[in-house]
Amino acid sequence: MAPPSALPTESVEAAAAAGFTALGLGADTLRAIAALGYDVPTVVQERAIPLLLAGHDVIAQAPTGTGKTAAYGLPLVERLDDQSLRTQALVVVPTRELAIQVAEALHGLGRFRQMVTLSIYGGQPYDRQLRALRSGVQVVVGTPGRLIDHLERGTLRLDAVGTVVLDEADEMLNMGFVDDIEKLLGALPEVHQTTLFSATIPARVQKLAQRYLKDAHKVSVAARDAVAPKVRQVYYEVPYHAKPDALARILDFEQPESAIVFVRTRREADTVAEHLNAGGYIAQAIHGEIDQRQRERVLERFRSGHTTVLVGTDVAGRGLDIPDVSHVINYDLPEDAESYVHRIGRTGRAGQSGEAVTLVTPRERRQLRLIEQHIHRRLQPLRLPTEDDIATRRRAGFRDQVLEILDAGELDTFLAMVQDLAVSRDVTELAAAAFKMAAESHHARPATGRRRGAAAADRAPAASPARDGGAGPSAIAPRRERAARPVQEEPPARLFLRVGKRHGVRPADLVGAIANEAGLTGDEIGDIDLYDTFSFVEVPAAAAARVEAALNRSTIRGQAPRATLARPAALPERGRPQRPARRERRQG
Repeated sequence: MAPPSALPTESVEAAAAAGFTALGLGADTLRAIAALGYDVPTVVQERAIPLLLAGHDVIAQAPTGTGKTAAYGLPLVERLDDQSLRTQALVVVPTRELAIQVAEALHGLGRFRQMVTLSIYGGQPYDRQLRALRSGVQVVVGTPGRLIDHLERGTLRLDAVGTVVLDEADEMLNMGFVDDIEKLLGALPEVHQTTLFSATIPARVQKLAQRYLKDAHKVSVAARDAVAPKVRQVYYEVPYHAKPDALARILDFEQPESAIVFVRTRREADTVAEHLNAGGYIAQAIHGEIDQRQRERVLERFRSGHTTVLVGTDVAGRGLDIPDVSHVINYDLPEDAESYVHRIGRTGRAGQSGEAVTLVTPRERRQLRLIEQHIHRRLQPLRLPTEDDIATRRRAGFRDQVLEILDAGELDTFLAMVQDLAVSRDVTELAAAAFKMAAESHHARPATGRRRGAAAADRAPAASPARDGGAGPSAIAPRRERAARPVQEEPPARLFLRVGKRHGVRPADLVGAIANEAGLTGDEIGDIDLYDTFSFVEVPAAAAARVEAALNRSTIRGQAPRATLARPAALPERGRPQRPARRERRQG
């Protein structure tokens, strides 16, 4: 490899001024960039791409949301020998989700060069991977364990690899993959380019770089440059015990299309998600303790829009295939600026706008100031929205929708109806009545993570948290009022589930399972009778079969519900109904 030379600062600045065209990329690569909608390179792309195109080894310190995949992916595409189907590049990542995400991103970047990319990870059948490898793959993206498996089987050959990328290097070392990484690096040809991307550069990462990288150039993206400029960053100062109510009010006011709520502990993720479901929202938790299959289902529901509020620990901040989100909410203030940047990097990507909201307790003011100093930006303090603020915001949104409908036209049918009614009624009153009817219908189905049908009613004061071992708040305060249920033409069906209080099941678990698995809205779920070892749930008769089938494909608190349609005198398996120690009903 030719000895590296420092890249003058002037060339980086010129590249930034001219955009991607000044970075030395070819026509096909620029076409792919334009097709993806990228106009201006990010800081890490401006600094890393020229170095990588020149053949240098690079250590890049860049957090999530800075465009690092394109920073190493564009040079990788550019240096591809499209006449050969041998494996020419290897990208090593810590998780299967990131492997899928990176492979898809690289496929998009190399679309006009017909680049063949394959993701390899544990949990996927070997035969599918083996067929792809035998057919010829130019770029392999994989997790260390599965890559080693294929290397030892002889099904993955690295003798033609000219580029290797270690993405999220610090995370891989934290997960104990150092031996696997060293084995992979040791199997590469003597002459190759090595790129290491890491959010932090601790001593272990430095030691790895010193051993395997040659005369590496270092690229560092400061926290102030890592935060997308179109992300609005605000904070609310609230007492610890008021966090549940504050979170609920923020969700009501913001009405996010999709949101990630970050908490500090796994237990708190479960608690906050459960309370959000109980308080009228569709939310799911994600953290390191849930198994791979369950994690994939949670992410798929979030990507498809069935779940719009994801509650997670910092594991959700990186390495997961999560789409752009409209809102990031720091329920717990992160410990340092790097964690803060990682979290809010989930919104405002690719030049899009985003919202970053942080809850700060009075005792955390100093910690907030330290984060602000590191990112060289002040967060905007806001007053917690009141119920009047929420109602005003909804009326404004409704007004905007009305104006959009007017601008779109195609109102002939309704104009005829207005003209007919105007013979005997005042036009202004007709419009007001129509607005009232539409607004009531609109509020019954808000486009947010709330259960569609829960009213924007006043909230009771939040209960004091049971601070047991750092656990989260004990309850999201329930609403004191609820919208009336829609009139049903036939009585609801009653399902019998073989899970109950002894299995740790709570009403919120049943609501969340039915909403997420069967797609029912919150107001469609009727009374819940929870006993020791079984429970009953009312659902619309027309949806009973669908709910039954969906529940029987899932688990609740690790238990198979074995749902069946309850008969008028439904009995548990041993004959007579059990007398519960306490009977819980979910009131409408």
